[in-house]
Amino acid sequence: MFKITFLGAGSTVFVKNVLGDCILSPQLGEFDIALYDIDVQRLDDSYQMLQNINKNYKGKATIKAYTDRKEALRGADFVINAIQVGGYEPCTVTDFEIPKKYGLRQTIADTLGIGGIFRALRTIPVLEEFAEDIHKECPKALFLNYTNPMAMLTGYMLKNLNLKAVGLCHSVQVCVKGLLGTLDMESYLGKCKWEIAGINHQAWLLKIEDLQGNDLYPEIKKRSLSGEYKEKMAWDLVRHDIMHRFGYYNTESSEHTAEYNPYYIKIRYPELIERYHIPLDEYPRRCVNQIEGWNQLRKKVVSNKVEHVYSNEFGMPIINAVVNDEPYRIHGNVLNKNLITNLPADACVEVPCLVDRNGISPCFVGDLPEQCAALNRTNINVQNMTIEAAKARKKEFVYMAAYLDPHTSAELSLDDIKNLCDDLFDAHGDWIPNYR
Repeated sequence: MFKITFLGAGSTVFVKNVLGDCILSPQLGEFDIALYDIDVQRLDDSYQMLQNINKNYKGKATIKAYTDRKEALRGADFVINAIQVGGYEPCTVTDFEIPKKYGLRQTIADTLGIGGIFRALRTIPVLEEFAEDIHKECPKALFLNYTNPMAMLTGYMLKNLNLKAVGLCHSVQVCVKGLLGTLDMESYLGKCKWEIAGINHQAWLLKIEDLQGNDLYPEIKKRSLSGEYKEKMAWDLVRHDIMHRFGYYNTESSEHTAEYNPYYIKIRYPELIERYHIPLDEYPRRCVNQIEGWNQLRKKVVSNKVEHVYSNEFGMPIINAVVNDEPYRIHGNVLNKNLITNLPADACVEVPCLVDRNGISPCFVGDLPEQCAALNRTNINVQNMTIEAAKARKKEFVYMAAYLDPHTSAELSLDDIKNLCDDLFDAHGDWIPNYR
């Protein structure tokens, strides 16, 4: 029997997806689930929901809820992390509203840019506390990180916290489906082969072929440029533009992609924002809608009639691969270590990985197309500098990370970037301690 500890269990819908998948998997046998969160109400919601799923689907899980983190972690074989430090209010609001005063606009702000940097700075101290407890209570546990900014946090843990960790995102799983669906090429779903590698939220669809080995990219690009699919493409114009200009489609959505480079969000050129349908302030808008809709959703999710079908998350297949030694391929975020040979060796990269009883074994990729690697490097610069800043707790290094950010540096002067960072430190207060 094994134990799964879920940190940030107040993320009820996410708990449903990952742990619900485990409950629906009889091959896992009997196992323990420990739920931990600092929000007692949301913790109880998740507990009630999983108990109902366990009952309704004749699951074999024993489920307990904890407000004592060490107790929750004790003896765990797998630790799943889905925390959001500071929540929507005050921290996410701060990440958007302070930059606005400088004329810097964002869409999601959870992975790169000013928002990604400061989200990392307030999350890493909590991960350090987690790591201290894990080394005492469950030193052999496999840590599955779902929290953004994925590359910064996973990279920090692997470099500095000595955790056996992998970062997991679902953008790879939905990449090909979204692209082919937009262009009315669904007939190839399940009947094509593809390869993806790069960094989180900016991994590249390097190859896509039918089962006979015919390259599908020419037809994809032809349809994308034809104008015939204009309405269906409206949600994803940035990624299509990147594909035509740089040759390859990337994994994360256009609202994300727009803020990972200097090309699209330009307040001086509002026609670009309109042309590419870029949803400024998208993440706060989603947060408000989720908060408003939660009470209604809560009644459904927590009720004894709650239903669950398998999600596309990697959590359950990883656990099954380790527990039952049934090899499974995922895309995971790991340290590069010469996996992608034209990216920095200490970068956190997203590559195919084989999972079995030995854990996570990343696969060699080789060189990316140079233009793809070049775009990745601009993001890696910010990620690695943020990791250095968090390790040293030095504001000077935070300024440097922000100076290196493609979108921020394209919009603001160096002096404004420094002043913006200072304002964010002041606004976040104790959420980001001990910087000098």
